Amino acid sequence: MSPLFLSLIAFAIILVGIFVGSLLRRTLPQHHLADDAKDVVRLGTGLIGTIAALVLGLLIASAKSSFDTQSGQVQHVTADIILLDQLLAQYGPEARPIRERMRQAVGPLVERLWREGGSVSATGAPFAATAVAEDAFAKIGELSPQTNAQRSLKERAIQTSTDLAQTRLALFTQAGSSIPMPFLAVLVFWLAIIFASFSLFARLNPTLVAVLVTLALSASCALFLILEMSQPFTGLMQIPSAPLRNALAPLGT
Repeated sequence: MSPLFLSLIAFAIILVGIFVGSLLRRTLPQHHLADDAKDVVRLGTGLIGTIAALVLGLLIASAKSSFDTQSGQVQHVTADIILLDQLLAQYGPEARPIRERMRQAVGPLVERLWREGGSVSATGAPFAATAVAEDAFAKIGELSPQTNAQRSLKERAIQTSTDLAQTRLALFTQAGSSIPMPFLAVLVFWLAIIFASFSLFARLNPTLVAVLVTLALSASCALFLILEMSQPFTGLMQIPSAPLRNALAPLGT
């Protein structure tokens, strides 16, 4: 499910919590809402609020860590592609067909990365490299160096292509959201309880309703940003694909 849809569900659940608290205020006998009951409820919601803050911090840390890791891996892939092209350029004109194949492989690579990273269902499919990329890497191994310099460049090109493939595999295995859904569900439930306690002991009026709705919307927006960050290949906070797509300049004639 999309971050927007999940955050809207969370907003609706929190609003239901406010409504339930207001309904309980009308239906419960007055002595159930005495000062000692208020103190117990406030202590309980304070405890839940503290735990919810800890869980929220864990979710933020998990989402930020996932975003930074995958962003760094994309930068690593981009750097490896540029380095590999430079090594092949230094190798000589024999490597020009490989460099042309690499330029043909960049577009499909970007499309697959961003599609896999933005789709949970893609993580259930087996990994398969594109035919163009496999052909380019195979041709690197088929090079026949004539000098020591070319042998060194070929070895470095093979090592760089291996590092590139490993980073690509790491991106594939990390595709999808990094936020555990049970954590998110429990957090939303706790928020609903906290907001229910707000309306349990306060008679609602237009001002309070507007304040509670604004607070509920703010909490839902925070969850939306966390979910957006946990899916770095889609949405408003996605990793830009332009640097990787434009990593290799066209070859001159």
